[in-house]
Amino acid sequence: MRPLRFAACLLFAAALFAQPHHWSEAEANEWYAKQPWLVGANYIPSYAENQLEMWQADTFDPIIIDRELGWAEGLGMNTLRVFLHDLPWQKDPGALERRINTFLRICEKHKIRPILVLFDSVWNPFPEPGPQLAPRPGIHNSRWVQSPGASVLQDPRQFQRALEYVQKIILDFSRDKRILAWDVWNEPDNPNEGSYGKEDIANKAEVIAKLLPRVFEYARAGVASAPLTSGLWNGDWSSPGKLTAVQKIQLENSDIVSFHNYAAPPDFEKRVQWLQQYHRPIFCTEFMARPMGSTFQGILPIAKKYNVAAYSWGLVAGKTQTFLPWDSWQHPYIDKQPEVWFHDIFRFSGTPYSEEEVEFIRQITGRGTKAKPAGE
Repeated sequence: MRPLRFAACLLFAAALFAQPHHWSEAEANEWYAKQPWLVGANYIPSYAENQLEMWQADTFDPIIIDRELGWAEGLGMNTLRVFLHDLPWQKDPGALERRINTFLRICEKHKIRPILVLFDSVWNPFPEPGPQLAPRPGIHNSRWVQSPGASVLQDPRQFQRALEYVQKIILDFSRDKRILAWDVWNEPDNPNEGSYGKEDIANKAEVIAKLLPRVFEYARAGVASAPLTSGLWNGDWSSPGKLTAVQKIQLENSDIVSFHNYAAPPDFEKRVQWLQQYHRPIFCTEFMARPMGSTFQGILPIAKKYNVAAYSWGLVAGKTQTFLPWDSWQHPYIDKQPEVWFHDIFRFSGTPYSEEEVEFIRQITGRGTKAKPAGE
């Protein structure tokens, strides 16, 4: 047996016998005290319309990723949130691991530590590997896919395979300091009203309430050195009695507390204050919807005041078309452009949507108002 393979087997054996460990409040806060103020974006390369097109062998493009992460570095961003998918792992675990390693090398080059997202319950519940359909004209995030798909969630045998993906992908990178954190499931009980609601699982919240604890369990069996989380995204979190079953599971199992908020600054600040009762580091892993009042100028000063990590949605406008608003699902922007971009910071060329906005980001991150994105 080759030495590297033998070492991998030893690590896997250690993981099997390791006791899953939920970080204490003290451990989480000690870890967070060592981090800089974290500012970043949810990143999907401009060439990719979904997670599959980002990670599959035929379309994975390190050159474009390197260029675009240079633009993020130029803003002073030191982290990104990036979605994986279980289907490329199912096809070839080793090949996906190598592509993730390539991505992490690019991140390290640009002084960026990512949060990696394992599962996602938003948009199309029927992912298919291979070449992806072209974006639907004028529609926000028209080809984004869930992971795992609806058929997997309802089949215990298939879901067991998905759990193995969770454990083994974390095990592969269990001691990798380039990874900031693991987001085990994005908006797990999202019913996708307004897009795929009629096609999604009818009893999704009940299904997720049974599966999410197992996902956390398998994630911890991967012996991650980075914290685990799953973000709250809707409802009233002001007291434990107002939480849903899924929200309770998220908070009880997360090492760091995370949430999403696309509302104006007063609502953002209110939710931060609600979450302070858990005495753990707070991450806003999704914000920034300009027409809704969620802007960099409005949100980042509050995040900095409370030492909340902040991740806007979108870096470069590309095939996801997330510069278009959510209501484009009902009213596609085929013959027109929105008066104000919904998400995203840069055009495909690398020029900013708003010079004033990027100068503000550089100033608040300490990058300097005269700095330019790397690669310009």
